[in-house]
Amino acid sequence: MTILVRILKIVISSLKYVYRVMRLTTRGRYAVTALLDLALQPADKTITLTEIATRQTISVAYLEQLFAKLKRHGLVSSVRGANGGYHLAKSADEITVLDVIEAVNETVDATRCDHQGNCQNGAMCLTHDLWHNLSNHIENYLAKISLADLTSTKNVQTIAIRQKSAHIDSATLQATGI
Repeated sequence: MTILVRILKIVISSLKYVYRVMRLTTRGRYAVTALLDLALQPADKTITLTEIATRQTISVAYLEQLFAKLKRHGLVSSVRGANGGYHLAKSADEITVLDVIEAVNETVDATRCDHQGNCQNGAMCLTHDLWHNLSNHIENYLAKISLADLTSTKNVQTIAIRQKSAHIDSATLQATGI
């Protein structure tokens, strides 16, 4: 019975660790959100970071940091000037959620050891294979979801319409001085 209790404690401890590790940071979530916003816009139009920031309530300064990384990884391109802004560097069906997450240096690794197998004082822990396999499943799942897949879901379309409407209402109020 004590061995079973010890094993359960190890598994519970590992699950708590995975919960902390597997949650994407703000960087990963915001990068996916910002590129999804970009993918929802007309392909021939450049979109400013201010527009994305307003719709998604993300600071422009934070978006600048993210878009520098996204641009380095060839996911977005920019146009300078009065009508400048960003657009996707590839079609939305060619950019996966995993591409975006990796471009901003996020990880979906659930192991404590970065897949090295040295998670317990230099040796492999009891649950290493479990977390390693979970990481692989998550990576495979995110690699199969493109921005185009996300833009075609009813929920995303409904939210985009609401955000666009709120943005137009806000712009109208500002323009009229109300």
